[in-house]
Formats: sequence, C-alpha cells, structure tokens
Amino acid sequence: MGTYTTFHPNKTKRKKTHGFLVRMSTKGGQNVIKSRRAKGRKRLSA
Repeated sequence: MGTYTTFHPNKTKRKKTHGFLVRMSTKGGQNVIKSRRAKGRKRLSA
C-alpha cells in the first residue's frame, strides 16, 4: 500500500455511476430518488 489520495474526481464516472438516469433505471434506484424527494433534498442525485 503506497501513500495516495483515495478520491480522484471524474465527472463522467460520477454521472455514469450515481447519475439520475442510472438511479431511475432500477426499482431500487427509483426508491432512492423517491425517499430523497420525500425528505426534501435539494439535489436528488449527482
């Protein structure tokens, strides 16, 4: 294990993994969006 920073931001990867369309593509993801809407989140997904 070398010393490195764990977070390397990449907008494309972020969208493809946690984006709105990805969330909506599965029933579980739809539940995530639904619960975030119910809670009143300003941002529903990445």
